[in-house]
Formats: sequence, C-alpha cells, structure tokens
Amino acid sequence: MKTATRLTFVVVTLIALLHLLRLLLRVHVTVGEAVVPVWASIPAAVFFGGLAWGLWREHAAPRSAV
Repeated sequence: MKTATRLTFVVVTLIALLHLLRLLLRVHVTVGEAVVPVWASIPAAVFFGGLAWGLWREHAAPRSAV
C-alpha cells in the first residue's frame, strides 16, 4: 500500500470509528447554534466505513501480471 493510500485509510477509518463512538456514547455536537443530531452519525459511519473498506479491498486485491 502506498504511503498516501495508507494515510487516507487510517484517517477515514478513524473518522468512521469516531462516528461509531459518538453513537455509543450519545455525544451531543453543536456547530454554531445548530445541534447536530446523533442519528446523523449513522450514515456518516456507514459512508466512511465503506470508503475504508474499499481502500482496504483495493489494496488486498491480487495484482494481475501484465
């Protein structure tokens, strides 16, 4: 895995895990005066988890000899 891909994988995985942690701990987030609902972390965790899985799968795919 190239360095940039590895770094992206780590960052995206960390974001997904933080969203899951927010769900488990029910942490309230306020941006300005707007409250971000806890349920918003569900699609965010799925999205970032999917990105991380895709990066990992791309790395794990067998290379074809050309």
